[in-house]
Amino acid sequence: MIYYFIGLQHKPFSKVLVILGCSICGILGSYGVAWFGIRINTTANSRTSFAALRGNPLQTLFIPLQAGMSIGLLLICVELACMIGILAFIPADLAGSCFIGFAIGESLGASALRIGGGIFTKIADIGSDLMKIVFNLPEDDPKNPGVIADCTGDNAGDSVGPTADGFETYGVTGVALIAFLSLALALSPLLCAKLIIWMFAIQVLMVLTSLGSFYFNMVVAKFRYSDNKDFNWEAPLTDLVWITSIVSILVCFGASWLLLGDFTIGGLGEIHLPNLWWVLSSIVGCGTLAGALIMEFTKIFVSTKSRHVQEITTASDHGGASLNVLSGLVAGNFSAFWMGLVILALMFVSYLFSLNDDFMHLIPAKFVFGAPIFAFGLVAFGFLAMAPVTIAVDSFGPVTDNAQSVFELSRIEKLPDISAEIEKDFGFKPDFRTAKLELEKGDGAGNTFKATAKPVLIGTAVVGSTTMIFGIIMLLEHVFGDAVSRLSLVMPQIVFGLLMGGAVIYWFTGASMQAVVAGAYSAVVFIKTHIKLDTESASIEDSKRVVEICTRYAQKGLINIFIVVFCFALGLPFI
Repeated sequence: MIYYFIGLQHKPFSKVLVILGCSICGILGSYGVAWFGIRINTTANSRTSFAALRGNPLQTLFIPLQAGMSIGLLLICVELACMIGILAFIPADLAGSCFIGFAIGESLGASALRIGGGIFTKIADIGSDLMKIVFNLPEDDPKNPGVIADCTGDNAGDSVGPTADGFETYGVTGVALIAFLSLALALSPLLCAKLIIWMFAIQVLMVLTSLGSFYFNMVVAKFRYSDNKDFNWEAPLTDLVWITSIVSILVCFGASWLLLGDFTIGGLGEIHLPNLWWVLSSIVGCGTLAGALIMEFTKIFVSTKSRHVQEITTASDHGGASLNVLSGLVAGNFSAFWMGLVILALMFVSYLFSLNDDFMHLIPAKFVFGAPIFAFGLVAFGFLAMAPVTIAVDSFGPVTDNAQSVFELSRIEKLPDISAEIEKDFGFKPDFRTAKLELEKGDGAGNTFKATAKPVLIGTAVVGSTTMIFGIIMLLEHVFGDAVSRLSLVMPQIVFGLLMGGAVIYWFTGASMQAVVAGAYSAVVFIKTHIKLDTESASIEDSKRVVEICTRYAQKGLINIFIVVFCFALGLPFI
């Protein structure tokens, strides 16, 4: 960044320091929300385990959901505060560069946490689970030194990574839309400002909408399930997503009507755009609806009661590990296909809306090719309209997973006179059998909704990056002219870039899996050497050593991936 802004753009060092400050702010933002997320989830783990002893499944369900909602709300509020701060306090000639610096910073921070956390959790998971098979140990047996690393990995991979990823995705999508509008409407700053204000207003309202929907869903859940001791844990989570999606769409329409209902474009003569408010709201609604539809389609393949999951169970019973893996790959591939079709269908609907005359009037004739791309960016914007709820159901998974682990590791039911002690100190008689059952149900629901949230964040990144790419194309068109006509699939440079981009995906997959395999091997060797089956639990030092092994190999894999990907990105333009 220093070389680009000083060496190529010849900006004063004082201004470059401001840009670097925004980049550092992005890195610290990703780290900060991830730290908050893991702290909240770690606290919620034990609270959920203890609440399960009361035998009230609804109360147990609300604890991880409230923890996830607090993370989601903080994440979005910090993101909005940073972006509004750049708009309000950074000089106009630096705001664009600061936005780019901020986006780069949060992307770097989130990538490190996402990749490193993902490698860590898989090393720990594989190492711990293999030892269960080798020594015939039950789930989360304290004798296994890898259990603590496994629990740590659940937080690192399923809490830290997705939280930082959500922060980065939300910010980069917003920056992509702001950059697109700034480039397309460079000659109409007032029009650009109105649309950016509309975007931020919708974002703020969506935070309030998500919070209101959450409390409304709590009331509905208490009415439906308060007297029911055996309900499907997925039902209240599904209701929350649908309620938030519908209410967000309605609020978006109402706010757009208030802000853009009498929208006009000045110039030689004012042009009234009476349909713009509902066209923009419909496009954003496509993205908001996607959050609910993706959830439903994902549940078809990963829900504990789905046919595909039952097939995997049957395959495991009769064909062992080989058929288990193959059956899981079948479900995963079909799931990816249908996720792609859902996103494609909603993007197509948004494209049809973008053909509206009022929408087309927003984009200058020179950049008219970018009108559908702006619509795609708004679809990504709609994905994030219910971001607090998306993060909440995603964080629900690691909390319920570790809550079950905390319960098993505590061996609370084996402690002498523990029932009488709990009844004396807390006023209720614990039900250990029901608690274990409810925590297992929560773990299953958590795994399901971890899977439903990831496609939303990934889809947002894909659709949002499309807007960023076309923003770069518009910049090239503005600076050099005739850029669009020179970008064609028949050009060898374009073909080379597409092939290289596709090839890098497979290298990335291989490198991350190699890091996991190497780390898991080292963890397994250590655990097999140091496990003591004649003791009640593994030593603290052995558990720390397994965590250290997972951390070391995760860091090695992260550094390797970062160096090579950066070299690809920087080297390809010079080939």
